[in-house]
Amino acid sequence: MYVLAIIRYRQPLEAVLRHTDAHRAYLQGLKARGVLVCSGPLDPRSGGAALFRIAEGEDLWARLDALRDGDPYVQAGVAQYELLPWQVATGREDLDRV
Repeated sequence: MYVLAIIRYRQPLEAVLRHTDAHRAYLQGLKARGVLVCSGPLDPRSGGAALFRIAEGEDLWARLDALRDGDPYVQAGVAQYELLPWQVATGREDLDRV
């Protein structure tokens, strides 16, 4: 299962930037474990987006809650997540190879 995450800033960019290094380190850890496919800031810089891969058989919403709640942005109250489970149809085999 793939999940799109739209991350919206809840505070001015200056406040968000104080937590960006920790946020990126968190995402790098998820990438190393194969959970994060890709991520990056939106343009203009009002938030970001991420694509997660969730293993079959996991409790989807418990896993997504844990991913969201583990993000330093969320812990600091500077961003919120919108999590959108995605049934990829076209191109799934390409994503699965990433």
